[in-house]
Amino acid sequence: MTVHPQLLPPNVIPHWYVGGPVLADWRGLPPVGERSPEEWIGATVSRFGEPALGPATLADGTLLREAVERDPRGWLGRDDGAPGDTGVLVKLLDAGQRLPVHVHPTREFACRHLGCPYGKTEAWYILRADGDAAVWAGWRETVDPQRLSDLVAAQDTEGLLALMHRIPVRPGDGVLVPGGTPHAIGRGVLLVEAQEPTDQSILLERVNTSASDDEVFLGLDRDVALSAVDSAPVDDVGDLLRHTDADATGVTPVLPAEAADFFHMDLLGPRAELDAGFAVAVVLAGEGSVVPAEGEPVAVTAGNTLVVPASSGPWHTEGDARLLVCRPGDTWPPSLTNPQERTT
Repeated sequence: MTVHPQLLPPNVIPHWYVGGPVLADWRGLPPVGERSPEEWIGATVSRFGEPALGPATLADGTLLREAVERDPRGWLGRDDGAPGDTGVLVKLLDAGQRLPVHVHPTREFACRHLGCPYGKTEAWYILRADGDAAVWAGWRETVDPQRLSDLVAAQDTEGLLALMHRIPVRPGDGVLVPGGTPHAIGRGVLLVEAQEPTDQSILLERVNTSASDDEVFLGLDRDVALSAVDSAPVDDVGDLLRHTDADATGVTPVLPAEAADFFHMDLLGPRAELDAGFAVAVVLAGEGSVVPAEGEPVAVTAGNTLVVPASSGPWHTEGDARLLVCRPGDTWPPSLTNPQERTT
């Protein structure tokens, strides 16, 4: 069965942190409030502890997750993944404040302690950034478990940030954040985020949040949760970065090559073509059409979001539209490499 590319209705998610107006302006949406900083695009997973919040609907009101469950080959080109799993979660994120220092599990940690085959390696593509905007990623020196525990117990925010790489960002920057890497997004950044499809975050800092105790440590014992943090330094922060010019042509990866195991994020210039496969796309600029080999073209304009199923076949763009396209990684679907009951 052929499933056609289709535009997605908005899926803005409220949160405890400040943001939302810049996202709404960029997307051309009505005002969404000061604490609606995320839009989950083509999501088939839920926010941690809130199963009704996050899953995206198609234009006819059908949950994308349910559509994928019914026709995995049509949507994904294969049927060997978990029901409804597309292999990637995409978000728009508007940081109206600096987000707290936090970390996401690796797959190994998630398999062992959370009973989940996915960790949460993620990456950011910067759309807008205030003049002094920055992100933080990775330690500048070794931070052993006891030192980290002391910093977290004291809620020494300045101490945590001082130990991390501060990275100024500008539009067109791509930043890879492997699981286990401490990080924070600074105020005044609008970005597209691709990640493994989970909502697993361990907060090292909570003084600027209203997150619950369960949200802080994922319901795990504190020391177990903190063991998710990689103690080793990032010696060359350039290994996490790639910049792509806005006028790039063809299909251009916007992330370091190491991201490919987890997801792909590519910039499509005008009249670029992609192979068949499930994709979530954000139209960054211009207008035109997404033209599949199978099915009808879909008109697109800047700010639109859409999903392209595998059964559409190879597809290309027409007009001057520029798209950011996110797809599952090379190791999808993952498996429980260390299957056992969840431990705490």
